[in-house]
Amino acid sequence: MFVKLIQNYIDGRFVSGVGEFADLNPADGTTIAQVAEAGQSQVHEAVQAARRALSGEWGRLGIRERAARLHRIADGIEKRFDCFVQAEVADTGKPISLASKLDVPRAAANFRVFADLIQTAGLESFQTETGDGRSALNYAMRKPLGVVGVITPWNLPLLLLTWKVAPALACGNTVVVKPSEETPATATLLAETMQEAGIPRGVYGVVHGFGPGSAGEFLTRHPDVKAITFTGESKTGAAIMKAVAPTVKPVSFELGGKNAAVVFADCNFDETVKGLAEAVFLNTGQVCLCAERVYVERRIFATFVDALKQKAESLNPGWPTDEKSNLGPLISARHRQKVLSYYRLAQKEGATLITGGDVQKFGDHRDHGFYVQPTVYTGLAETARCVQEEIFGPVCHIAPFDSEQEAVAMANDTRYGLAASIWTSDLQRGHRIAQQMNVGITWVNCWFLRDLRTPFGGVGLSGVGREGGMHSLNFYSELNNICIRL
Repeated sequence: MFVKLIQNYIDGRFVSGVGEFADLNPADGTTIAQVAEAGQSQVHEAVQAARRALSGEWGRLGIRERAARLHRIADGIEKRFDCFVQAEVADTGKPISLASKLDVPRAAANFRVFADLIQTAGLESFQTETGDGRSALNYAMRKPLGVVGVITPWNLPLLLLTWKVAPALACGNTVVVKPSEETPATATLLAETMQEAGIPRGVYGVVHGFGPGSAGEFLTRHPDVKAITFTGESKTGAAIMKAVAPTVKPVSFELGGKNAAVVFADCNFDETVKGLAEAVFLNTGQVCLCAERVYVERRIFATFVDALKQKAESLNPGWPTDEKSNLGPLISARHRQKVLSYYRLAQKEGATLITGGDVQKFGDHRDHGFYVQPTVYTGLAETARCVQEEIFGPVCHIAPFDSEQEAVAMANDTRYGLAASIWTSDLQRGHRIAQQMNVGITWVNCWFLRDLRTPFGGVGLSGVGREGGMHSLNFYSELNNICIRL
């Protein structure tokens, strides 16, 4: 199903690196492939190839032709749909039902959305008086930044990669991608799709490796990389910001979250339980938008806790290739140790364990994988580390509240600020509370529902800048003003 060696993709060619590392299947711990680690020289070659492409065929293409190429990339993803699904499932361990319904269709959609948007995106123009009876025309134009460094995470590898690459290419940039070392396959498979779509050499490059002292650091510090876009942990974002500070590169960061859900007694109870089960456990809780803090109005608190417990215990942690599976493993042994350490910490901090709290046991090869039980706690103080720190696993803490003001205060008591959800049948209340959330996106009676043209990003430790629609196009462009005296 996979090549034995996943290589770097530089200047239209697949090349080796300075060493190799293993790509593991999280479901059973087996090695899927060896991955060629890029050294500093390979990263430099990829950046220089991307620079050359800016002044070659790619740089001479008009907007309409660039958009047509992006649509061809989307066509290529759809043509190789099963290959992308298989690669994503093997790399991440997520259920095939999720990869085939979310990750791969959204990857194709990302290219189509930005291909269409770049053709209709307008810019400002003003006619101003000059004070001497004449006037001047000011108008803006969009230019590419140049070479963009794209660093992507392991939880939604293809979705988040294309979410960044598509608008960057739409604006005429070239990109060098550093995918997570945990999930290198689909970024490399996309390189083959780029070739088939007629994307010129150097426009899309892939360098594999790690962060400090490896491809990630080499890319962020390279003087010819003009911007960095990154999705991942807040600590890594801070390190990247420090690395790019001397050259004042623009950055776009979508970072961690400790997201809150607020449930009122007047909610549609069944729909709310179903929606929050997804918000807590989708992708084994490994989504930056997942809800780890759930606040429930006291008069339905006990009933809600029991209902979510039943949902957690009904999940099927099967083999990822089983269509009936709806709960996969965590990404790695290291990440499982982190999540399990929080499970243990919660008990030390005085939590009441409602369900879960341990490793899944199967009696087959999945016991060599990285599964944990979906977990629900109650009884922690708001100051507890398990309530304040991002865990990034299939876990939530549920706490009661008695008033709107109390719910808002608890939901906003965090250093993060990515997302929140409000569950109520009172639409006025939904509007009122949503506007008080200190986050980038608030859902009312839904979760994970997005229009790709809207602004997406966080505040505080959850990020810098906004992606989506015109916000993405503006980040990946230099906006220049031209003033003509009339």
